[in-house]
Amino acid sequence: MDPRSQAASHNADPGYRALVVDDEKPLAEVVASYLEREHFEVTVCLSGLEALDVARQVDPDVVVLDLGLPGIDGLEVCRQLRTFSDAYVVMLTARDTEVDTIVGLSVGADDYVTKPFSPRELVARIRAMLRRPRSVAVPAAPAGEPHTESPPRVFGPLSIDVASRQVFVDTQPISLTRTEFDILAALSSRPGVVWTRRHLIDEVWGEPWVGNDHLVDVHVGHVRRKLGDNPAEPKFVLTVRGVGYRMGNGQ
Repeated sequence: MDPRSQAASHNADPGYRALVVDDEKPLAEVVASYLEREHFEVTVCLSGLEALDVARQVDPDVVVLDLGLPGIDGLEVCRQLRTFSDAYVVMLTARDTEVDTIVGLSVGADDYVTKPFSPRELVARIRAMLRRPRSVAVPAAPAGEPHTESPPRVFGPLSIDVASRQVFVDTQPISLTRTEFDILAALSSRPGVVWTRRHLIDEVWGEPWVGNDHLVDVHVGHVRRKLGDNPAEPKFVLTVRGVGYRMGNGQ
């Protein structure tokens, strides 16, 4: 295999593997160099088919994916990637329109960056995503009392086990992307609180993120669809018009 690998030569954090996919080789190499400075192991691919093959082998934590690839484009790559990988996906696009954003995120991308962009900003946003907690810390038990794991959060037929990152509706497992789960975990952490879009972005994507708050609406739509939540009369994720979202009781 010749994936045109560019792996960090030293001090690489084995927990951080990045796949950069762009047919503009100079741009891909610049992005790779910035990630390598942050001690990522980086693999560069110039086509979508190659990227899918390499992703199965290196199991990346994050994929920087150009939308306008030759052959199969970034949307199809992302769609196929989601069948076997839960890596974070940052879509690179030359078109900053709402339609492109919605379509890109609809196939499972977590974030998007419009060309031209700052490689430093891109790396900061990737770092922010990777800092998201993969489980919720359980508060220390009072002295003399046994330590127990947090029980699942239950909202009618919906059960959210934050520690194991599992979601069930009527005992049926629901497959969510990392970002979708993180949004649901945030909302369910304080069911009585209304979360603004900006608050959710700060909680899920991290403060370095900049962009259109509409990103939240797209991912909430995905969560509702997967939970079988009617957007016209939602039971789980409720819209607070003009403000944001809050958790419903599932009834």
